Amino acid sequence: MNSIKRTARIAGVLYLLNAITSGFAFAYVIAKVYMAGDAVTTAANIVANSGLVRIGVVADLFQATVWIFLGMVLYLLFKQVNKSMAGAMVVLVAVGAAIVCLNEVFEFAALRVATDASYAAAIGVAGTDVLVLLLLDIHHYGFLIAQIFFGLWLVPLGYLSNRSGMFPKVLGIALIVGGACYLVGLLAVFLVSDVGEKINIFVTIPSAIAEIWMVLYLLVIGVRIVKPDERVPAES
Repeated sequence: MNSIKRTARIAGVLYLLNAITSGFAFAYVIAKVYMAGDAVTTAANIVANSGLVRIGVVADLFQATVWIFLGMVLYLLFKQVNKSMAGAMVVLVAVGAAIVCLNEVFEFAALRVATDASYAAAIGVAGTDVLVLLLLDIHHYGFLIAQIFFGLWLVPLGYLSNRSGMFPKVLGIALIVGGACYLVGLLAVFLVSDVGEKINIFVTIPSAIAEIWMVLYLLVIGVRIVKPDERVPAES
């Protein structure tokens, strides 16, 4: 059991690192420089905060890498509960992390266009401003596409948490609901153009609550000790 608790706390540390670095990269760095629909301001923000943007790109690449290791550690924790479901969780994490990493190409390209004078010499300052905004628009929607997998991986995680008996059942349910909320928010952005972004912010609040709860549970408690008569037989 000590080994299981240690594995759970390692997962908690990785989950916390993922949350901090992803929040910094998207909620702070991108929010500071990206102004949707305003090419001039966005380009000026990139130039004024070029060092911060570089750190943000690295932070996003780091969090995606940590997310993969988190999935692998959680696989070790849950493989005795349902190996197939635990494996599916890792696959969903890997796909989501790959999208996040590839998406950073657009943010870094926006930085290059905004700060390299050769682009302005070739297409003019107005042209580079528009190109910077376009690249960050693509980055923004690429992040939303990755949100599919932010949601999908929580479904097997919630299921395994419930089946294992090592976590409160309500936590497992909250994770599954949180996964569904991510998907609803994504659909709102693409289907309801006027208010979709605002809907996405509010509808994913339960997702954030569920994930913060999981992080804290892993760090503080680790896992709940399961009595012999509560053990769930392993499934292949």
